[in-house]
Amino acid sequence: MEDFEKKVSIKDSMEIEQENSSCSKSNEILNLLRKFLEIQQRRAQAYSKLKTGFSEYMKSGGELAYQQLCSEITVEFNDCSKQVLEMESLFLNPDYCRVDLAELLRAIQTQEKQKLHLVLKKAGRPSERLMSHENCSFKKPMEHECVHLQEITEAAGTEEAEANAEYDNALKEAIRGVQDAVTAINEHLEEVRYEIAALETE
Repeated sequence: MEDFEKKVSIKDSMEIEQENSSCSKSNEILNLLRKFLEIQQRRAQAYSKLKTGFSEYMKSGGELAYQQLCSEITVEFNDCSKQVLEMESLFLNPDYCRVDLAELLRAIQTQEKQKLHLVLKKAGRPSERLMSHENCSFKKPMEHECVHLQEITEAAGTEEAEANAEYDNALKEAIRGVQDAVTAINEHLEEVRYEIAALETE
């Protein structure tokens, strides 16, 4: 009878340890997913900052400030990606064994990369990207006397119109691609939120 009580006691103790370990892992996963959502918020803020900076660049022509902003944004996106990759590898770790979450983060990373590529692709018309307006005179924030104005011949006008039409088509394609990427990212983020809700109810 005494051996039976020892075996039951050991079994009960092991079950309690497993429950505590499981609860601890759930909390760690929950914290990682919350941190991931914070990283996504940082990405959204970086996109907003990039959009504002690009608008200012198009108004003022301040290329140096825009290049500096692009460098800062690149560092921010790289840091976000690095942190997400670390989370992804944790979820693949046997301690967590959450391949589903690793794949979910990988899918979001892929869409974020595509989105960033398309956002950068749609920045500026070909003629605007190739010239600096630093030597132009600005009378009002939205108006300037461009030193690049030249007499437009029919051939040059046709060439520029073709370049602008090609750019417009590429821009529309890039915008559609960004919209598709954002939709996919939002769907994946909804899955992350569902997982968080499920872990919170455990």
